[in-house]
Amino acid sequence: MAQAAASLSPREVAELAGAPKRVVEKAIEERVLAVRARAVRRGGRIAGRLLPSYAVAYTALVANLDLKLGIDQKKRLLRKLARLAPAAVSSARIELAPAVEVDVGRLIGDAMERTERYRSARDKFIVIDDAVKGGTPVIRGTRMTVYSVLGRIEHGDAIEDLLDDNPDLPREAIEAALTYARTHPLRGRPGGRPWVTAA
Repeated sequence: MAQAAASLSPREVAELAGAPKRVVEKAIEERVLAVRARAVRRGGRIAGRLLPSYAVAYTALVANLDLKLGIDQKKRLLRKLARLAPAAVSSARIELAPAVEVDVGRLIGDAMERTERYRSARDKFIVIDDAVKGGTPVIRGTRMTVYSVLGRIEHGDAIEDLLDDNPDLPREAIEAALTYARTHPLRGRPGGRPWVTAA
């Protein structure tokens, strides 16, 4: 696959594949998916475990496949996916065993197209700069954090509302911010007075 470079976190892979994160973690634990640990600097910070984009196709397949695969079969499936060109993934058919063929496109849908759109938009629009909002990820050229975008959507605003309030922002910037915020949760204690709503 052309974009074999590791650039997605396990949470990003799970989100883009539409699968539980445990599917990705199990593949890492079984050494089916190989992570590249702390090798890429992104915006002044060191990223954690990173996976290649074809991990999305693998995760979506395993999550949607109604078969139990052994580790050797999983590794064979991943190798075959890794060899495919990105444009070929949605129409590929992979033979798992004699007389057992998987219609990849039918099982993963548009996961690879969504992955490439997200990677491109994330790299273009999401910035981490210690001089802006203390290093909290923001949309390039603004002081709007990815978490404020997610907060507005979770509290009832639509993407169109954000675009109306920020006419200079393209839709893909908002969509990338949403995915990034979901897959990179804030760390530390919650702000405000969380005990008030807990009662």
